[in-house]
Amino acid sequence: PKHVYRRWSERKSSEGGGRRRLAVCSSPRSPSGEKRKEGNVQTIGILAGSGQFPFLVAQGARAKGYKVVACGFTNNTDPALAEHVDAFTILPLGKLNAQIAFFKQHGVTQACMAGAINKPRALDVKPDMRAARLLFRIARTKGDDAILRAVAAELQGEGIELIGAETLAPSLRSPEGVLTRGTISQETWDDMRHGYAAAKHFGQMDVGQCIIVKSGIVVAVEAIEGTDATLTRAGELAGAGCTMVKIAKPGQDTRLDLPSIGAGTVALLVKYGFRALAYEAGKTLFFDQGEGIRLAEKHGIALVGVPEDAEGFFEGQKS
Repeated sequence: PKHVYRRWSERKSSEGGGRRRLAVCSSPRSPSGEKRKEGNVQTIGILAGSGQFPFLVAQGARAKGYKVVACGFTNNTDPALAEHVDAFTILPLGKLNAQIAFFKQHGVTQACMAGAINKPRALDVKPDMRAARLLFRIARTKGDDAILRAVAAELQGEGIELIGAETLAPSLRSPEGVLTRGTISQETWDDMRHGYAAAKHFGQMDVGQCIIVKSGIVVAVEAIEGTDATLTRAGELAGAGCTMVKIAKPGQDTRLDLPSIGAGTVALLVKYGFRALAYEAGKTLFFDQGEGIRLAEKHGIALVGVPEDAEGFFEGQKS
């Protein structure tokens, strides 16, 4: 935005001797264009991954009058996010102490996680001492959820409350019910039901959040490769006629990670001839919802938001 003024500087990182890019807004303003009084403005921090989610969260926070500070991650975060926040830096994954220090430097009192992290790249993370101690403490549990919970605890210990990113972008919450027109076959309903139960089972082991089913057979389970690669693998293995199911893991802290779908997801379903996508309503983020629904209807793909009473919902669809 034109009202954002920035000074860019490069300085050596205190850890690893690498170069760090820092953007600081010298004259933050509210979305209306008026200067904000720093003493009266709460500061929200974003731990920003890839995609449009960090941008939408920043937009939502600024619309509510918050000052926004974002910490991105090397090879994950779009640097253009700097133009939508009041202060911005990019750090390598694993530099937990520097991330917290950056937030504290800018007076962050609440923070959220928004955007995806490339998990295969994360395997090569070089943790700082603080992150290494954290990983050692959770060595027996591990898994995505355990790591994110431990990071949340570190933030909380520094007086930074973790909040759900979707609270700043509530329009992304997915609705329940059938979103598309057209008839859904009983076989497709059965595949949704089977996939939903399977996804919840795997989720208890911190695996998922996506399952692909065809004719009652689980074709693919999402692991470290991510949803798009899982859809591609399933399409190449099983061909047309698959059903995708996307859910939140049981007991998952929704402040830390929510399943997401979007028009890009639907485009992949079109490419591989999927019949349907069932997702957990209210706990799944739906990006570019209007475009996704139009694309699905054009190609005869059912989009279904499964409510909290999943068993009752599927039982009610029996012909």
